[in-house]
Amino acid sequence: EVQLVESGGGLVQPGGSLRLSCAVSGFSFGTSEMTWVRQAPGKDTEWVSTISIHGGSTYYADSVKGRFTISRDNTKNILYLQMNSQKPKETAVYYCTTGQAGLAPEDHWGQGTQVTVSS
Repeated sequence: EVQLVESGGGLVQPGGSLRLSCAVSGFSFGTSEMTWVRQAPGKDTEWVSTISIHGGSTYYADSVKGRFTISRDNTKNILYLQMNSQKPKETAVYYCTTGQAGLAPEDHWGQGTQVTVSS
């Protein structure tokens, strides 16, 4: 069974930091590009970041570049997203997906983890 389980979400104050994790099982994590996307309340899904299979290449949305860091541990089948200097508008459900944007028919999505940026 394919499973992607996000964790690490919660309440963080503006300017604060949070690290999300995505534990993967049921498919070959070590041969899959991985991506984080998010969906704010009442908004469309937004691509956040993608990492290559071995972690050598990373890509970020302009809105998070310089503040967020995507990484992966292929020995543990875990994807991470380190989020620094967070902004209230980044309150959203954060999802990990396979692929470059999670848009292909064969891509898998997790259930998401809620991140709330508020004082």
